[in-house]
Amino acid sequence: MTTLQNAIPALGRIEKHLEKVQDAREFLLGNTRGVISLCSKAIIAIHKGDFQEGQEGLKKADALLAEYRKRATGELRRYLITPEQELVEASCLLAIARGKKIPTDKSLKVMPESYVLGLLDCVGELKRMILDSIRTGKVDEAARIFVIMEEMYLHLYTFSMYDKVLRESRRKIDVNRILVEDVRSAITEETRRAELIRALQESG
Repeated sequence: MTTLQNAIPALGRIEKHLEKVQDAREFLLGNTRGVISLCSKAIIAIHKGDFQEGQEGLKKADALLAEYRKRATGELRRYLITPEQELVEASCLLAIARGKKIPTDKSLKVMPESYVLGLLDCVGELKRMILDSIRTGKVDEAARIFVIMEEMYLHLYTFSMYDKVLRESRRKIDVNRILVEDVRSAITEETRRAELIRALQESG
């Protein structure tokens, strides 16, 4: 009996396990890009007002994620955070645009980390939606969305303390604070402009 007689079979077993893990990792890294692309296209469609196209894109992305979760076991789950994050961002944006309640992490079947990070990213998309509403004269719609944007930021603010376990949460929250203030200024300016125009029309 050699010194390594027991270790050699164990090493062979471990090597096979690691090979499977590595293959799964490469698969996830390569294929989840499709989910991210679908979500990005859905966001573009939502901003254009094509909610049907946005919904269809999200449905495809969700179906792909459901398949990938079967291969993302154990520590491999972390490779799904980014695509899940994109799904959350787009799904919540669509719900807000439609005037519906935003979905929960449970209903979207995503990890808690993905959900929080997705909501943080959604704040930036809400700014774009608000500015688009202002440009097209839909001040009331802009104000409605801003209320949601600000409330979302306030509820997410406390997650900055978990930056060590929730990557980039503090940076995203800092960015969102600036976004909220920028939008507040834009809405205030537009409201004052509308009031001035109304006053001039009444006096004329």
